[in-house]
Amino acid sequence: MNTLVSEEKCSLQADQFKGSPKVRHAIDTILGELGAAQVNLAPREADSALESAYSESLQRFADARGGGLFFPYIGSGIGRGPLVELANGQVVYDMITGIGAFPAGHSDPRIMRAQLEAALSDLVIQGNLQQNRESAQFVETLVKAASAQGAELKHCFLSTTGVMAGENSLKIALQKHAPAHRVLAFENCFAGRTIAFSQITDKPAFRDGLPENMAVDYVPFYDVSDPVGSTERALKTLKTHLSRHPGQYAAMFFELIQGEGGFNVGSTEFFKALMTCCREAGVAVLVDEVQTFARTESLFAFQHFGLDALVDVVWIGKASQVCATLYRPEYKPRPGLLSQTFTGSTAALRAGQVIIDTLLTESYYGADGRLAKLHCMFVNAIQSISDRTGGRLKGPYGIGAMWAFTLDAGDPAATKAFIQHLFQHGVLSFVAGKQPAKVRFLPPFLALTDADLDAVFTRIEAAVNSFETPAMEVAAG
Repeated sequence: MNTLVSEEKCSLQADQFKGSPKVRHAIDTILGELGAAQVNLAPREADSALESAYSESLQRFADARGGGLFFPYIGSGIGRGPLVELANGQVVYDMITGIGAFPAGHSDPRIMRAQLEAALSDLVIQGNLQQNRESAQFVETLVKAASAQGAELKHCFLSTTGVMAGENSLKIALQKHAPAHRVLAFENCFAGRTIAFSQITDKPAFRDGLPENMAVDYVPFYDVSDPVGSTERALKTLKTHLSRHPGQYAAMFFELIQGEGGFNVGSTEFFKALMTCCREAGVAVLVDEVQTFARTESLFAFQHFGLDALVDVVWIGKASQVCATLYRPEYKPRPGLLSQTFTGSTAALRAGQVIIDTLLTESYYGADGRLAKLHCMFVNAIQSISDRTGGRLKGPYGIGAMWAFTLDAGDPAATKAFIQHLFQHGVLSFVAGKQPAKVRFLPPFLALTDADLDAVFTRIEAAVNSFETPAMEVAAG
């Protein structure tokens, strides 16, 4: 049910209020004005008359938050799909969407309607003792979708952030398998930045100055250039860890596609071999879908890889707007382990419902779905740009609506410099991976047209042609 008003008779005061013709007309009027304002949104340079005040705003923001922004970006509050207006009048293509959090981009009428309807609710944020109908519907939708291909993910607990959903997953696994306390993860993985998850993330800078609080052992990830060999090495490493610390492992973290690591994509055979080994050893199989959710050729990446029978706990975020932990009945935690003051804002719950309903009812998934076609367009375009620029682009990497390429030798500093250079050409992207570093895109696939993509590719090529490789990378090469 996507509508604001129940299909039942409007006996509730809430339904009478929200279903009022005057209220409905007011929302339609606002959306009509939005459409009129969006007509004038097109890529453009900053307004020189606004630049001084904009620079001052950026500096005040940096001072107040204790550090500068990655991009000189403060939005004005309006956009049109992949296009977003900044407070200096500049309009750019947003191809990173808050690192994947806005699949419909900016000011999408479907999302705007959901937010306007949510503003009529009594609660800004739902949670703990007070859940409204939106929360109940969202949980039911996720459980049904997650179990659609046979997974036994019968329960769902909502939270406001992806890392909290992950922490809940970890707590569930640790309680189930106590006193086992060690965890396994992939090399080059990203889990998050909480006290516990900074220990699991394979990035020393994330735990600089923090005390060790988790015993973590790593397994090499899948190598697409050596499928059989990398699977054998990973399985051997996993078995070595299990034999070295028998009965001490509570869970293994699985990133099916390493986002922060550079859009490294695993395979069904690889994951099945490791997950089966974990199951046989009594180790919980935890799947991190904060970035992959909704962006492969299935709603869940574990469904895309056919792992439904092997997953124990899965957590999602970003594209879902409200985050969630889904788990098998045998992992149901004892009372007191999980709770939350906030489940999520009513606006986020309604927006997430619209996004998931759209994905499940329209032609986005499967080998011939929209996401597969968008990925094919990206691959073909980047290969063509590379051919025309002397092979400067390597890859492409990723799957579905998760894209990346390496520029030149992939020096991290040079890659970050290029990302800023690309921003000056009107396209937002981000970095991923370490050696080599990659230029990463998480596009607003629900609102992205073929014409938008063509415009983005034109800007990428112009940026590559005008970007001079820093001397540090020339010397390294």
